[in-house]
Amino acid sequence: MRAVLQRVRRGSVSVSGRTIAQIDQGVVILLGIGPQDSAEQATYLAEKIANLRIFEDEQGKINRSLLEVEGAAIVVSQFTLYADTRKGRRPSFIDAAPPEVARPLVDLFATELRARGVPTQTGEFGATMLVEIENDGPVTIWFER
Repeated sequence: MRAVLQRVRRGSVSVSGRTIAQIDQGVVILLGIGPQDSAEQATYLAEKIANLRIFEDEQGKINRSLLEVEGAAIVVSQFTLYADTRKGRRPSFIDAAPPEVARPLVDLFATELRARGVPTQTGEFGATMLVEIENDGPVTIWFER
């Protein structure tokens, strides 16, 4: 399981010109699922992200979690995080999980964030999406579990 988290002032996801997710302060999480990934990994990653101290406190130090700042999340399924670019000029995506494996784990991850108190919206699995991210900081963190 791979995730790229960006701390945002605002973020949104649109499909065919229609906004389907929109937040202010929080995180946009691009989530890639591999074929061997599990529910345990999704649960672990949701717990880690909900409590990760990546927001500034009153002294300007990065010391507060998504939960502490009452931020929100958008989760976007992103199979391209498993791109293999070692050969040729066209990436291979054979290391990404097939949709029947990936979709339930993306849904579970979003559910686990919600269960921890993070208001969570999602992109549309398998759709071509326009993801707008106003990265705050910039803070971008890579996870691989």
